[in-house]
Amino acid sequence: MPTTASASLVALLLHGSPVSAPPAATPCEDIQRIELSLSLGEVAHEVCVRPGILTGFTFDAPVVVELQDEVRFAEVMRGRSGISFVPPPDMAPGERLRLTARWGGDGPSRQSVTFSLVAHSGRATHQVEVFRDQRSREALLQENAQERAANQQLREQVQHLQVQLAQSGGLTGLLLSGALGHRGIPTRQLRPGLDEQDPVEGLSFSLLVTYRSLLTVAAEVWVLNSGSEPWIPEGASLVSPTGDALEGVRVGQGEPIPPQQRQRVLLEAPGAPSGEVTLRLWGADGRTLTIPKVTFP
Repeated sequence: MPTTASASLVALLLHGSPVSAPPAATPCEDIQRIELSLSLGEVAHEVCVRPGILTGFTFDAPVVVELQDEVRFAEVMRGRSGISFVPPPDMAPGERLRLTARWGGDGPSRQSVTFSLVAHSGRATHQVEVFRDQRSREALLQENAQERAANQQLREQVQHLQVQLAQSGGLTGLLLSGALGHRGIPTRQLRPGLDEQDPVEGLSFSLLVTYRSLLTVAAEVWVLNSGSEPWIPEGASLVSPTGDALEGVRVGQGEPIPPQQRQRVLLEAPGAPSGEVTLRLWGADGRTLTIPKVTFP
């Protein structure tokens, strides 16, 4: 009898009432944000719950929610895009119940998601916010294909620009731009007269060379800064005797001319001025160099 009693006790301990599993190591956040991705497989997302504590789910689109053993729940409240519930009062720590959310047929290719409600003896998640990728697999594939095509087009444009840049120097660049004709680039030189050799506002010029291509005109001015401060050319104008100014004159000199030194200033403009024009170069300090009777070849 003692042996039989001992055996019965062991059998009772081994095969008696089931013992609840220890609580799972599920992180319990007060507000849990879950972003679903079409690229992920079917994963049961874990959510902490606790008997007597309200937990709510909100979705970014209308869903149909199913609760495993819903009749056990103390309270269930449903909405178009969410559900709130109080877990079963007899839900043991570590016990798991499924919550499944299903979208309608007009949604993306992922039609459902499953959550695992894990009973916890301590904290519980009060709010779960669920977001899904609104694009279908086909839309994502099409978007990726369009991105690849756009990137390929950009690479081809960059290669084309690199080729153009490599060819932009010298006579080849002029030929490619259409600025150089069969007659070449004619030039004309102008030196200051006796009345122009005295500096005005500390500025004078020693040589001016004008150029004409098929597209633009340009001027090369050697400017002497006889003042006490550096001079930086900021802008230029070409004005006819009637007061008409040529639009779009660009100054290519960006470095200051030190005092008592001479440097070259380049300018270019579209169009084809005829006859004499007055060239004005002005600097950031207000000093201006005026050269009358400038002609282009």
